[in-house]
Amino acid sequence: MSLQSPSQMPLAVNHISVDCVVLGFDGEKLRVLLVKRNGEEDGKVFHDMKLPGGLIYTDENLDDAARRVLRELTGFKNINLLQFKAYGSKDRTKNQKDVHWLERAIQMKVDRIVTIAYIALVRINRSLASASHQHEIGWVPLAEVGELAFDHNIILGDAIDAVRRQAEDDPSYLFDLLPPKFTILQLRTLYERVNGKRQDVRNFQKKVNQLDYVVALDEREQGVAHRAARLYRFDRKMFRRTRR
Repeated sequence: MSLQSPSQMPLAVNHISVDCVVLGFDGEKLRVLLVKRNGEEDGKVFHDMKLPGGLIYTDENLDDAARRVLRELTGFKNINLLQFKAYGSKDRTKNQKDVHWLERAIQMKVDRIVTIAYIALVRINRSLASASHQHEIGWVPLAEVGELAFDHNIILGDAIDAVRRQAEDDPSYLFDLLPPKFTILQLRTLYERVNGKRQDVRNFQKKVNQLDYVVALDEREQGVAHRAARLYRFDRKMFRRTRR
């Protein structure tokens, strides 16, 4: 078998990027942070959405690139990121609309894109402040997410599965989505949304009462039309002691 010389080999321009699945919880629904994408294909303008992401600079580590992308697109800083999967299928660039949009955005020819995916759980009341006015970002309920760019629907689905696995291994993981003071209803609803199934109210309350790191406060909700529920807080130090 003869080998091709470098001059005979097809030219391939590969790019490495990071994509971030940023999840929030509004007390009732899980939401994902998406970036609005505007473009033109075959003379027609299109508008759709994508996950926050971008190419990795040559002098960056992967984690640093993910943090920079989030900082530039959202203004978020000091966020815990979980790297959960790499995506490198050749079919990632099968949709020419996506390829042409990216080539115009980065002013480079694109052949293949490998992306490293991250998850970030944030409190949804954090203010969004894009470093560039060119990007329109917002929280979208998971149930209302339509067709995203590239393979971002697949990445989003895999991220939810990864969150479930992580929460099973580390029960403290989901508390990043809750306010500092929360109700049992908020906690139970969060577990239901993440796991996709209802929780028995009494059994859930019983389980929570057995957790030393979920601390009941001598405080109740304020300004609610219904009967004010008791508030709780997550004690991270106590949780760490229980894990030893």
